[in-house]
Amino acid sequence: MKTMKIAVTNVPPEHAKTIATTLVTEQVAACVNMYPIRSVYRWKGEVCEDDEVTLMMKVSAEGVAQLQARLQQLHPYELMEFLVLDIDAQGSLAEYIEFVRASTRV
Repeated sequence: MKTMKIAVTNVPPEHAKTIATTLVTEQVAACVNMYPIRSVYRWKGEVCEDDEVTLMMKVSAEGVAQLQARLQQLHPYELMEFLVLDIDAQGSLAEYIEFVRASTRV
């Protein structure tokens, strides 16, 4: 069964809209949801705290590599977060999965 994935990354607030719009315009992602968050993390031995925006990107299963490559070009961080989540295709709305697949180039 053909399916989709959800990819997640965090970006600085000033980059979120541009990255999301670029990914959808270029049909690398079908949809990008933006969630403002506050992150606490350890980086290079120090505890850091920053405002970020979580991007939840919907993509065809076959388009994950293309999404990752394009996001690496756009992302401002030295080490970007890129996590890919599986979707329960049988439990999900088939028409929405088809929308995601039809809205991406891969």
